[in-house]
Amino acid sequence: MPYIKVYIHFVWTTKNRVPYLNTKEIRAKVWRHIWENAQKKGIFVDFVNGYSEHCHCLVSLGAKQTISKVMQLIKGESAFWINKEQLVDGYFEWQDEYYAIGVSESRIETVRNYIKRQEAHHGKKTWEMERDELILKHGFEKYSD
Repeated sequence: MPYIKVYIHFVWTTKNRVPYLNTKEIRAKVWRHIWENAQKKGIFVDFVNGYSEHCHCLVSLGAKQTISKVMQLIKGESAFWINKEQLVDGYFEWQDEYYAIGVSESRIETVRNYIKRQEAHHGKKTWEMERDELILKHGFEKYSD
């Protein structure tokens, strides 16, 4: 049995960045569902939070899990559930693209706290500002499967 501890900080947005998740109540339901559903699928979500048009999720990958498969399972099922529960007006979708950032053991608590503070963070910064900072800080280039 392998011993693995690989943390990934995932960030993704709603389709066209529509602010579907515009209340604390809706966000709380969605984040709780993502966490509970991930548990059922054997995905370890350490922390999940976000704001009206995006989600942050700190995940520890398992031995047979890939970044793309974890994203497919989390995003696909949660969008289906949001529509089934009619949590938002209109048809809910997540944007296809996402950001995935490796997190070292020494930075776990920092990333966890960053994710926890999304509500306050977005009182000062827009999603676009946050995205631009992510791209600049991590030197992102698009990767296609």
